[in-house]
Amino acid sequence: MTSQAADGPESVAATNRSKLTPEREQEFFDAVLDQVRECGYEAVTMEGIAASTRCSKSTLYRQWKTKPQFVVAALRSRRQARLTGIDTGSLAGDLREAARATGRWSTNDTKLLQALGHAVNGHEDLALALREAIVHPEIEALRDILRRGVERGEIAADHPALEYVPAQMFGVIRARPVVDGEYADQEYLVRFVEAAVLPALGLT
Repeated sequence: MTSQAADGPESVAATNRSKLTPEREQEFFDAVLDQVRECGYEAVTMEGIAASTRCSKSTLYRQWKTKPQFVVAALRSRRQARLTGIDTGSLAGDLREAARATGRWSTNDTKLLQALGHAVNGHEDLALALREAIVHPEIEALRDILRRGVERGEIAADHPALEYVPAQMFGVIRARPVVDGEYADQEYLVRFVEAAVLPALGLT
């Protein structure tokens, strides 16, 4: 009998799922994402996660049934806009601060994107969860920063460069490891904003 078949009805799985504390559930999510970053998606196994979190493999299968479902749940658990709340009073200041904030977590996110790069092509739910967890919240937060700049009159609403700022910011994060063999840290991203983003917007 497979682990999945031993799980029983969905109601039993739901009951078992409710017994996990939020802290324990987050421990599982952190463990699976750490292993994805370090080993790549294909190399991650439920057995490996069970061993690293000191639990039985059946516990993981009762909760999430399959590895893709487990990774999707882990990604969605960290869905948050980490750039929310930035407001220095100026668009240039906000973009510099967004660069610093992004640099604090860009290495981990870039490793995750790289590790899931091939896997997402065959898993629509996994691709959607990745975008929801890492891409969409930060894009929306950046667009909010730009909208406030327009509302303050710092830049015209129809400025052609506004559309491309999110792609600039996230594009350079993905590109630097390929071009330079290094991740985009805070210092690099602030320099990028000052040298490329602000001039494109007509700001100093």
